[in-house]
Amino acid sequence: MLQELLRKNASTLFSLLLLVVMPVVVSSTLAYFLYDYQRVLQNLSFGPALLYFAVVSFTMTFALTPTTFVALVTGYFFGWPGFVGVVVSYGLASLLGYQVAQLIDQGKMLGFLNRFNKAAAVMEELRNQSWSLIFLTRISPVLPFAFMTFILSIMRVDRKKFLLASMGGMLPRTLFFFWVGTQAQNIITLINNDNTGNQGKILVVVLILISVFGLYYIFNKALKKALARSTKAKF
Repeated sequence: MLQELLRKNASTLFSLLLLVVMPVVVSSTLAYFLYDYQRVLQNLSFGPALLYFAVVSFTMTFALTPTTFVALVTGYFFGWPGFVGVVVSYGLASLLGYQVAQLIDQGKMLGFLNRFNKAAAVMEELRNQSWSLIFLTRISPVLPFAFMTFILSIMRVDRKKFLLASMGGMLPRTLFFFWVGTQAQNIITLINNDNTGNQGKILVVVLILISVFGLYYIFNKALKKALARSTKAKF
């Protein structure tokens, strides 16, 4: 079964691996490039600023930059006038990532899981709770944005719910890290050692705990319902 999973879903699994590794590698390198051109970025006019947000939408879609990195950097360079641009960029990156994941996977992973009745039942229950599922995956600062976009896409959650719940879930941590960026004095220090303070660290921990326990509750509830349905079907 494992060999079949790897063989039939190689492109999907390889893409998921890249979506975890790439943000860490690229963002650490990009910080030094931004340092060299920080004066240019701090004085962008409206047209180039739109181009910037289009570029970060692309980089977030393909996991070249983490969403936290984008919020910090945009807060540093643009201040609060750039906040709406970040939120819209998250939305564009979510939709692009959703579509790209479907093009890569083409329903193969879900088709494989649907061969197992219990797995198919759990997936259906999770889709029924997609608002909560999406929101909780987005609120956590440690769950990779592009990776979770890919997972949610191949689960075939509703596109409209996906967009709205994604943007709502991203908002608390985006506000916080954007604010941290506006307070920074140096881009390198900001990226390598973002000083969030004790209150910031507490907020991050709280968001992670909300995400972890919320997701545990949803998965546990979906599993129990799927098992109950399976037991009832036998009789």
